[in-house]
Amino acid sequence: MNTQRPEWNDANNALVGNGVSMVTLYYLRRFLLFFENQIENTASERVALSNELIVFYKRVRKTFEDHQYMLNGSISDSDRRIIMDCLGDAGSDYRKHIYKQSFWGKKRTVSFNGLKRFTSATLKFIDHTIAANKREDGLYHAYNLMTVESDTEVSISYLSEMLEGQVAILSSGYLSSTEALEVLNSLKSSALFREDQYSYILYPNKNLPGFFFKNTIPKNKVAKSSLLNELIQKRDKSIAEQDLNGEVHFNGLFKNADNVKDALDQLPDVNEDEIKNVLAIFEGVFNHKAFTGRSGTFYGYEGLGSIYWHMVSKLLLAVQEICLQAEKNNESAELQGKLLEHYYEINAGIGVHKSPELYGAFPTDPYSHTPGGKGAQQPGMTGQVKEDVICRFGELGVFVKDAQITFNPCLLKKDEFIVKPRVFNYVDVNLESHSIPMEIGTVCFTFCQIPVLYVMSDKNRMTISKTDGTIVENDNLTVNSKTSESIFHRTGDIKQITVHLNKSILK
Repeated sequence: MNTQRPEWNDANNALVGNGVSMVTLYYLRRFLLFFENQIENTASERVALSNELIVFYKRVRKTFEDHQYMLNGSISDSDRRIIMDCLGDAGSDYRKHIYKQSFWGKKRTVSFNGLKRFTSATLKFIDHTIAANKREDGLYHAYNLMTVESDTEVSISYLSEMLEGQVAILSSGYLSSTEALEVLNSLKSSALFREDQYSYILYPNKNLPGFFFKNTIPKNKVAKSSLLNELIQKRDKSIAEQDLNGEVHFNGLFKNADNVKDALDQLPDVNEDEIKNVLAIFEGVFNHKAFTGRSGTFYGYEGLGSIYWHMVSKLLLAVQEICLQAEKNNESAELQGKLLEHYYEINAGIGVHKSPELYGAFPTDPYSHTPGGKGAQQPGMTGQVKEDVICRFGELGVFVKDAQITFNPCLLKKDEFIVKPRVFNYVDVNLESHSIPMEIGTVCFTFCQIPVLYVMSDKNRMTISKTDGTIVENDNLTVNSKTSESIFHRTGDIKQITVHLNKSILK
């Protein structure tokens, strides 16, 4: 039996408790940056939307614009309630109208300038919120708890650090390259790093107290409750019971605060303040509002101590994006190098790079999770595969921008180039098998079923071989729009692309 005693968490006389996802906010910021970029240079002046959506949208925009003065400092509990009520009323009215009357079918137009005002105001509130959610250890909060304290105030409390929150903030576009490195350094030194697998768990591991020890009311709380003391003196066990050691425990049949409230209502002459006090003590003992399901109560599946491999691959992709942005921004070689160290360390921790003994399964097979003390569990085509494929093309430096393919393998390691001749086999767009002899110092892969051969060289250039025998030479690494379109549509016009890479761009 686990004999660890739980720490006491003071509970407020809360009316309502609920979760607030910072993870969603981080990704919302990423989307709004994308949306802002899409409408920035539009030639149109207005766009048509449903009348109902326009009413909702303008109320939300007005809320943010009217309350921007609150961003000059920290948001108080009363300020938070004001904003939440405005946004909540707008959303509630919109939803109720749609449920009751559906859409009227009428459309009006809104200006793109108004949409730009909306994204600008929203991003100011998002960035203010993100700044307020940086933890003292350098990480960022993932999920918070909202508590309605009264008709005029809403407070925020915090759950423990989570890997999902760090992945989301790294993906948000909020952090500079230097700030991203600080988060990665903090993550590596946090309780989320699992040394034996050289990877990251979803939540900090912990020892869970058994029910007997968890269901113990702190003595100072008992002393402040006249009702509990009165019931103990009367030996009334309907609410709580004192054991032989003098410890007081709630009735073991209670499942939640509603059960406690029902039992309190059965007692004669109990005032409302005493009821609220006992309910607050009950919440303080069990902290039900912070219950997160299996993440905080299970040791298997994706629970305590478990590595969830899809999330690790999402971390890998987020860090790759940061590395590529640092290269694009011409950050210092030292900063880029430190970011790359984190990228390849995370990559090395993923199963495909491990021995079967360490991974606990065939390394090339995707698995859901690895619990503490066990090998990989729950095989299947998880979402991890998607991120890993995207990351691999990022390492190979294959990018598409403005409908043109560009090769920029700035993350590719020199040791990936073969050290002895071999043959590369592939299947073309006509489902016919082919082989390409590879010399020392080359890398080969297919893109849209067209072989791409990387060759080390003194300068960047590219050779495109067509199936009709013609050869096109480029003095850069960008495929023009016409040829790129042919590749995307797999017309079979292109036989091979040979990319000559300046050794200096490789890691």
